Amino acid sequence: MLVSIGYSACHWCHVMEKESFENEDIAAIMNENFINIKIDREERPDLDQIYMDAVQTMTGSGGWPLNVFLTPGKKPFFGGTYFPPRRAFNRSSWREVLMAVSKAFGEKRDEIETQAENLTAHLLQSNSFGHHEAGGDPNISMDRMEELFQNLMKSADKEWGGFGRAPKFPQTFSIQFLLRYHHLTKNRGALNQACLTLDKMIYGGIYDQLGGGFARYSTDNEWLVPHFEKMLYDNALLISVLAEAYQVTKKERYREVIDETIEFVKKEMMHADGGFYSALDADSEGEEGKFYTWRFDDVTRLLGHHGEIFCEFFDVSRQGNWEEKNILRVKKPLEDFAREKTVSIDELKTLLQNGKSILLSERKNRIRPALDDKVILSWNALMNTALSKAFAATGIDEYRELSLQNIRFLMTNFRDNPGGYFHHTWKNKQAKNFAFLDDYAFLIQALLNAQEITGEVQWLFTAKELADYVIKNFGEDETDFFLFTDSRQRDVIFRKKEVYDGATPSGNATMANNIYRLSILLDIPEWKARATRMIGSLNKIVVQYPTSFGMWAVLMMELAEGINEIVVVGDESGTLATQVLAEYIPHKIFLVSKTGKEQLPLLTGKTPIDKPLIYLCREYSCLKPVTEVNQLLALMNERNKSDR
Repeated sequence: MLVSIGYSACHWCHVMEKESFENEDIAAIMNENFINIKIDREERPDLDQIYMDAVQTMTGSGGWPLNVFLTPGKKPFFGGTYFPPRRAFNRSSWREVLMAVSKAFGEKRDEIETQAENLTAHLLQSNSFGHHEAGGDPNISMDRMEELFQNLMKSADKEWGGFGRAPKFPQTFSIQFLLRYHHLTKNRGALNQACLTLDKMIYGGIYDQLGGGFARYSTDNEWLVPHFEKMLYDNALLISVLAEAYQVTKKERYREVIDETIEFVKKEMMHADGGFYSALDADSEGEEGKFYTWRFDDVTRLLGHHGEIFCEFFDVSRQGNWEEKNILRVKKPLEDFAREKTVSIDELKTLLQNGKSILLSERKNRIRPALDDKVILSWNALMNTALSKAFAATGIDEYRELSLQNIRFLMTNFRDNPGGYFHHTWKNKQAKNFAFLDDYAFLIQALLNAQEITGEVQWLFTAKELADYVIKNFGEDETDFFLFTDSRQRDVIFRKKEVYDGATPSGNATMANNIYRLSILLDIPEWKARATRMIGSLNKIVVQYPTSFGMWAVLMMELAEGINEIVVVGDESGTLATQVLAEYIPHKIFLVSKTGKEQLPLLTGKTPIDKPLIYLCREYSCLKPVTEVNQLLALMNERNKSDR
């Protein structure tokens, strides 16, 4: 079997498809010698993970398109990524690869079967981590957090933001850790690096200066040249961390970018019923970035006498800043630029906004990048959480309504009612493929956030129901971790276990966070113990390699510091709850009740009076209630001082 795995917005997938799969001579060789299977990695990430690990083990590298050759038992024995139609780039041609594999399979079948068995056994062995006897470290303390912070900062780019060298990915989990570390320790370096990274991305070409929204990653250190595809999950994760950064700094540009990015998602990636599409391609008219780049003469012609200052602000020049074309970026903050040009900030803002509107109108006439219009449960759940966080930070009701519309869409369209399980993707009114760990973990997280922004506890009980399902159908008997595939999934050679953060958060880390929160909200001590054991078994590696374990690092810090249990009770609790949400209180359980009568441990003994009350608790032990948010913050400050 020949399996080729790619995704809609993958540039080189389209290149290989056009060069080889659509070439009649090459296609004839493929059809004569192989059973050819094309897989969308976003629909079947489980298969992508297994066979990517296999190719990386065999070749030392990976990527997409991922082309892997399997025995009839679906076990891999050879593979690679992009192969040209003719020998080039020190790579064999695709035709040569096909003929060589076919010949070897016919002449050395027994050797290939043995090789495939050995490789599969190696992959299984690599998947066996997490056993308690493997030497976990239960020591979770702020001293360990200091060590983790120092290790993270070793990879920080202190000039251009981000972590490591190009290609640069947003690494929102590391930014989130830095914001929270600053919150607890007042370490200014942590806040500076977090904000520098966000600022440089916002100023850079990775952010669409005209239409809003972020591209996948930057190919250079300065965030100038993105890989132009726009993914739903990247924008969700960036909205989430920008919401936290706005709560910390109250920097108006962060709020503007939240608004612009949500507006982009609404206009370009939203289904009429409330779901969100997956991605926009990088290419249009066969050229990467063509939709987003500009020639100097075109900009000045369209903008007239304002063109010169607009071009200077957005780094548009006659020679171009990328392949003789221009990617709009900001090299100098607006306030500094206005001062240099001796114009008022408001005047400059108006000039730039008018110019952006003209260029955006012109861009609408171009051929658009293709839209991948499948709706993925996990990515939608991430966007749902982002909308909840955006509402919390800004108080804009529209974001809460979008979040609720989306979560109702997900609960209605992705659930198999007779079976009680969820599907992974939805398109053309049809859901398919068993949901994966990430789908359930991110959905439970979204449900917990829905409870916070609405005060409706049914979302909490739905989250508990799904957590029970995950523990039953994804839990690994030998460890506390969760497998990536449902026990119902029968077409994989083994069920893989993932703990690293990738482009999206680790499903295991998110699930550990979920059961930790639910353990407090519903008083389930064994779930809290399980979450603690999960993080304890990874403690050493998380501290040593924080950029690969950002979500674990955030949870580890919460366990080290402790969590605030905040309850708002009272008939008119909505306004007060919104005020609490607007504050940056990252390590918290938040519960709202009009009556205090719901059967929840944190509501025991909390009867509302004539005005809503705020309770601050730790391990169900509560201080005397207060009536104003500033009083709550004062109580928290006093407690933090006494704890230290």
